[in-house]
Amino acid sequence: MPPSSPPRNAPPLACKRRNRAREPRATHRPVILPRRFYDRPTLTVARDLIGKVLVHETRRGLASGVIVEVEAYIGEDDPACHAAPGPTPRNAPLYGPPGIAYVYLNYGLHSLVNAVTEADGWPAAVLLRALEPADGIPLMARRRAGSAKRPSDLLVDDLCRGPGNLTKALGITLADNGLDLTGGALRIEDRTGPARPVAWSRRIGITVGVERQWRAIAADSPAVSRPRGRL
Repeated sequence: MPPSSPPRNAPPLACKRRNRAREPRATHRPVILPRRFYDRPTLTVARDLIGKVLVHETRRGLASGVIVEVEAYIGEDDPACHAAPGPTPRNAPLYGPPGIAYVYLNYGLHSLVNAVTEADGWPAAVLLRALEPADGIPLMARRRAGSAKRPSDLLVDDLCRGPGNLTKALGITLADNGLDLTGGALRIEDRTGPARPVAWSRRIGITVGVERQWRAIAADSPAVSRPRGRL
């Protein structure tokens, strides 16, 4: 597990209800995470995002989920980070201010969403990999139904498992690239839910930089990715 203070570069009813969403109990009005939350070392932000709530409002409605799996990508010396080749038009949001959404198309198929971290000019971000669905579960199911043999094949905890499923369920697309996560339709909230136990492991779904244990999960969540072999 990384050190506690890591270095800077270090149809509606179609879903099966066997595993139900665990919506955090809000003791007061949700608070949108401010920019200073993201303006910190990336591994610290990654750890602290576990248990926060990603929200997306669209014309079709609001959908949200508790963040239970993330991965950190840090700097030009991280071979798995999009900043590895240096600044490009595609990775420009990584070099921008913290608290911005970096959305990109993965293998030409899936939009993936990241939260940009650290100081303006320093390329780093946290990839959001899985959520426990909270608000708008019927809407999420309708969006995801096309990827299942039948809508009833979808379990609640499967709706946002994996970064591509997450964005599909919440309706996040390339059009959301560069949005400010600290206010607006796409945002991350602190709903003061109970603290979640966090576990760290190697990043998954990549072929370089795999030795870095920069993947954080809520250890008690059934909604995290299920990589082959060990975590």
